[in-house]
Amino acid sequence: MGHHTLDEIESLTKRALLAHGATPFAATEVARAVRAAEGHGNKICGLYYVESYCLQLESGRVIGDAAPVVSTPRPAALHVDAQFGFAQPAFALGLIPALDAARQFGTATLAVGHAHTCTSLGYFTEQIARAGFIGIGFTNASPIVAAPDGKTRVIGTNPIAFSVPDGAGGLAMQFDQSTTTVALGKITMAKALGQQIPLGWALDEDGKPTTDPEAALQGSLVSTGGHKGWGFGLMAEILAAGMTGSVLSASVKPLKAPVGPPHDLGQFYILIDPGTSAAFDARLAALAQLVAQDEGARMPGQNRQMADEVEVDAGTWSRLEELAEGPKPSA
Repeated sequence: MGHHTLDEIESLTKRALLAHGATPFAATEVARAVRAAEGHGNKICGLYYVESYCLQLESGRVIGDAAPVVSTPRPAALHVDAQFGFAQPAFALGLIPALDAARQFGTATLAVGHAHTCTSLGYFTEQIARAGFIGIGFTNASPIVAAPDGKTRVIGTNPIAFSVPDGAGGLAMQFDQSTTTVALGKITMAKALGQQIPLGWALDEDGKPTTDPEAALQGSLVSTGGHKGWGFGLMAEILAAGMTGSVLSASVKPLKAPVGPPHDLGQFYILIDPGTSAAFDARLAALAQLVAQDEGARMPGQNRQMADEVEVDAGTWSRLEELAEGPKPSA
């Protein structure tokens, strides 16, 4: 294990992406997202994904020089076609006009379609909140969730994120969670580490509870809260695919596979101006005070700290340095 600063992580990630065909803009936006994930301890959405980003750039599964197209089908409805490129630069291009629309109309939507996985959905809703607006986000993923009492995979872990501004450029509240009991990345990470998973996370292909991550990957994950989580997962699916023109989860191949068709995923965001309600600030403050009555209780996402440096496995860092040198020539 070694310790590396966030600047080092961002710089090396950007170099690796550039070396594999990403444009400077795309590489910069993705590297920023990796930096934020690592700084907040979200290992699954940080360096853990960089190798697959590079291999997919090399194979063409993600288009490194895609030029996202921004359109406005309605005055307060923004749409960005990511052109099978990364989600981060597509979002960046759509954010400013979406914020302008929310200021003008009170509420706006931002649909990002035909995109690569966005990884950490809260990374995007946080940007909305830091600009002073409530941000709600939805996305879909490769199929790993069956309907309650079913065995056939229909939807992905389909995260939902919610970020609330504090009125001073920070966050009063934020949560970013899959609609399954656990994110898929925790299953794949457990498999890579040779660890078992807790009961209640997943079912095997026969629909029976399992502690074996390999059996879970062959089976399905459990919706959080059973039918309740399943409903939220379907809501995310309808918005992420239906409102962006992207594919349903059932058509998405494994996200980290180095070759295959583009992810073609969607992300759908709702931006709300809290200033449209004169009572918003007072109600938010009162709620936060009620939550904090008990020692240790807090609003979700409050007091998050960005680390200055993080611990990175030596093998992971060495591999990233190799990737920054560019693809190896074919024998």
